[in-house]
Amino acid sequence: QVKVVESGGGLVQAGGSLRLSCAASESTFNLNNGGWYRQAPGKQRELVAQISRTGYTDYGDSVKGRFTISRDGTKNTVYLQMMSLKPEDTAVYYCNLEDKQWSYWGQGTQVTVSS
Repeated sequence: QVKVVESGGGLVQAGGSLRLSCAASESTFNLNNGGWYRQAPGKQRELVAQISRTGYTDYGDSVKGRFTISRDGTKNTVYLQMMSLKPEDTAVYYCNLEDKQWSYWGQGTQVTVSS
């Protein structure tokens, strides 16, 4: 069974940067689309960024210009570079990876931005 392994979360001061990584556990996984979502306490899960197999990207309005999603298809890995972090970016960040048939979620990684 494919597992999605996330890394890179942590505590950072406002204005700082973090880079999240997300990889599929199986080397035979054929990455199609990938995305990052986040959920803050008391709020619904929301899209942060997504990237298609062809490299098309889309971002949530609150992160445009600050976050960049990228992928390495050879490693079945998706990255999220987060810059100019704000306290309101504090949330659990979840990675979603899709092959042609299924969608897989990671367990989530905590990002905390202090003011």
